[in-house]
Amino acid sequence: MIELRDHALEFRFPEVHEQARCAINFQRTLRIPDDNRSYPLPPGLGRFPLAHVDDFADRLPAAWKTHGGVFLPMYQAEAMWLHFGRGYPCAIKIAAGKINAVTGKAWANGLTATPQDYVVVPGQPWLDGFCVTTGLIRQFVAMPLGEGFTAEEQLTGEATHGGLQLVVYPMKREVYRQRFEDAQRFREICCKEAAPCLSVSEMGLAPGGLMHQHIYEDDHGIDAWDQEHGSRCFVHIVNSVQYQQITGHPPPHAPPSAKDYSAAGLPWFAYYDDRTAIDGSPELQKLLSVAAAWAAKGKGVMPDNDAVVPKVVRTLGKGAVREGEF
Repeated sequence: MIELRDHALEFRFPEVHEQARCAINFQRTLRIPDDNRSYPLPPGLGRFPLAHVDDFADRLPAAWKTHGGVFLPMYQAEAMWLHFGRGYPCAIKIAAGKINAVTGKAWANGLTATPQDYVVVPGQPWLDGFCVTTGLIRQFVAMPLGEGFTAEEQLTGEATHGGLQLVVYPMKREVYRQRFEDAQRFREICCKEAAPCLSVSEMGLAPGGLMHQHIYEDDHGIDAWDQEHGSRCFVHIVNSVQYQQITGHPPPHAPPSAKDYSAAGLPWFAYYDDRTAIDGSPELQKLLSVAAAWAAKGKGVMPDNDAVVPKVVRTLGKGAVREGEF
């Protein structure tokens, strides 16, 4: 089952294990410069608000009623990242416009080990974009569907799906018990009236600037995941003006530019972990970034795309602990 709690999706699998759950939220962030330089991790600026499709079904396209799920607002060229809550081990498959964000392949049910087409939590703390090569991703950036920017359109030539598609598979009960409960090596850390249907233009995700980020290998092996008990959710994306028309609630304010953020001396982040990362996707490497596609369409220079030099970069993750004095 899937529940919407505090603007996060909580996937629960009580039929597998009483602790089997996984939380995913969608973080607002800076759009890093799209200039073929690689940047550290930008900050989280708070969660995108999520709304049930079923709560506003009379105002939404008929296809959305079939998809179900939730929707969120994004400004054009706004960036996002996915944050994965820690807890029961799960394999998560992520697609944008039904293009796998890890492999660049078209959507297929189930998990694939070679090449690995999913991320594993705990272990993978977040995903900021399309995996283009080992240690580098291209940031998730929202663009209107139908204008040729999105990964979906560049790889398939069609603007059909948009949004994000998620499937979560919990670890098999017997594997969890053997590896964590029996060995005692794991601890849980989680946690109206009909209205006229509006003309809603869905948005998709396009590849933005380059960022340092590893997608880690599955240390458990594909046979550890209970693929008979997966749960899926379609996350639609609408522009911020339409979000207010649909829900009656104002969208979040527009995020600052990377230039303004860096000029203020606010921190960027580097994540350290010595585990093995998977290779990037040859298909995703071939995609035009948003700025490159913008120029190719004769639009000139993309706004708010000035290069920046992060002044403060803080290291997250594993590392030596300074003892100090006391």
